[in-house]
Amino acid sequence: MTSPLLLITFFFLLLQISLSHSALVLPLSHSLSTLHFNTTHNLLKYTASRSATRFRRHRRQVSLPLSPGSDYTLSFSIGSQTISLYMDTGSDVVWLPCHPFECILCEGKYSPSTIPNPGPLPLNLTSASPTTCKSSACSAVHSSLPSSDLCAIAKCPLESIEISECNSFHCPPFYFAYGDGSFVAKLYEDTFSIPKSTPSLTLPKFTFGCAHSALGEPIGVAGFGRGALSLPAQLARTSPDIGNYFSYCLISHSFDTTRARRPSPLILGRYDDDQRENKNNEEDEAAAVYYSYTPMLDNPKHAYFYCIGLEAVSIGKRRIKAPESLRRVDERGNGGMVVDSGTTFTMLPKKFYNSVVSQFDKQVGSIYNRASGVEETTGLSPCYYGEEGFFSNVPQLVLEFGGNSRVAMPRRNYFYEFLEKRRKVGCVMLMDGGDEAESEGGPAGLLGNYQQQGFEVVYDLELKRVGFARRKCANLWDALNQG
Repeated sequence: MTSPLLLITFFFLLLQISLSHSALVLPLSHSLSTLHFNTTHNLLKYTASRSATRFRRHRRQVSLPLSPGSDYTLSFSIGSQTISLYMDTGSDVVWLPCHPFECILCEGKYSPSTIPNPGPLPLNLTSASPTTCKSSACSAVHSSLPSSDLCAIAKCPLESIEISECNSFHCPPFYFAYGDGSFVAKLYEDTFSIPKSTPSLTLPKFTFGCAHSALGEPIGVAGFGRGALSLPAQLARTSPDIGNYFSYCLISHSFDTTRARRPSPLILGRYDDDQRENKNNEEDEAAAVYYSYTPMLDNPKHAYFYCIGLEAVSIGKRRIKAPESLRRVDERGNGGMVVDSGTTFTMLPKKFYNSVVSQFDKQVGSIYNRASGVEETTGLSPCYYGEEGFFSNVPQLVLEFGGNSRVAMPRRNYFYEFLEKRRKVGCVMLMDGGDEAESEGGPAGLLGNYQQQGFEVVYDLELKRVGFARRKCANLWDALNQG
């Protein structure tokens, strides 16, 4: 019998929302699956394998979105029902299970049934209306196919298509596939709301996918990508100050269920404009927060990606220049690094990954012994045994992005330490994304949510930039929810 799924954060699970200036603050709850494993080794092996599978499948099938997050969920209301969905910046459609719902190969996976008082799921379509084949939303979800083609698929007669009288014909079902699951859904419209907010936030014609069947996906996804049907894009139509600017701050957990005692704040809108400037605070420099911004790279083929350019990685004092594929996106939509909340570990192209970890091993391997057996059981490499139970000589890792943006990683974000038979072990938490020459395009790299922990990550859609600032995310949650 499979193990039940653990929720790292139990607090504020249904919906605790506060308003700070014009920003809405929502809780992100972090979940940790214990399916098929009960040891640190198996946990790391499963997570590493899943991250690699998702990224490589995406590289082969570039029309598909990145995998939805198995880690962070948020709650809101559709009609009169409260739902919890994965939050995913790597895809651009909001979809949810609808009654009746069948999920194939979902036994033991994280699902709404494991949440205390989750609300009525799957969703009952009591007030939702089907989206027509003539709508721009239907065209968007079907990769911008012309409405005439979609109405023909929906079996609207030719004469009705010619005189644009197909509003009674519904948008055809659409198919989405992730790295380890897929679903078929139909588009609907209903009222979207965030209860308990002041003032209340309501969208009367919110478009979402309603799935009656899925493979390996027992819970829906709130797509936060740059596409027209994403949650931010739909919010921006009526509340541009909220939809065009959002951020989140992921509380560091290190796969420890006792560490994340508060939810991670998801902030829609600007909560303090002055604090977001890259300048010194002369009155209280110690309290100043510095944001390092890098430009978003437009992707002509996959416009929903938050692509940025990775210029180099520094290991200690050694700077390793990134390949052209990580620094740019070409005219076919290939290249760049995708910032994704829905995949755990950061992926780098094989040759560049080898250069980075080789330099790391050159600086660390002369001090600590390699833990080859641990590498085999966890899927992570390189790993080392700590001397006398601790590591004191691990070099700093810095990511250098376009626009002279430098993001220094805290050690726990790239070097995971745990006990192996009473011996301290540390492993590098970057992954080999595969050989670019053997891939069929798509992003060259991916910045996973594990490396985003302890940072406020800002998505500024008006200025087309992504920002990073070191934050104590639990304190930020508390500060934004005072009063």
